[in-house]
Amino acid sequence: MNVKMKNISQAEVLVLKDQITYQEGQVVSKTLAQNNAVSITLFSFAKGEEISTHKSGGDAFVTCLDGVGKITIDGIDYLLHEGESIVMPAGHPHAVYGEEAFKMLLVVVF
Repeated sequence: MNVKMKNISQAEVLVLKDQITYQEGQVVSKTLAQNNAVSITLFSFAKGEEISTHKSGGDAFVTCLDGVGKITIDGIDYLLHEGESIVMPAGHPHAVYGEEAFKMLLVVVF
């Protein structure tokens, strides 16, 4: 199984939160790698935007890169601030909401 990073500079020091921009009224995503075992995606949420409740086939590891996001897992809300992380377990209903403008790195392990 071969995974190659895409949509991001290599062999260069970078600031991850600067690799995706905010778009008014939108959720923006940028896939960095994806295969049957792992998915790595950057997201930006304009304030008030969301990904509604759903389930994933893998454990979803979220790290807040900027702003404040509300992560809901099994109906319980968690506020995520810059530098904080949370795991949304596989098969559990979860949602993501931009409490403020919010950027995150999502790594899903299948």
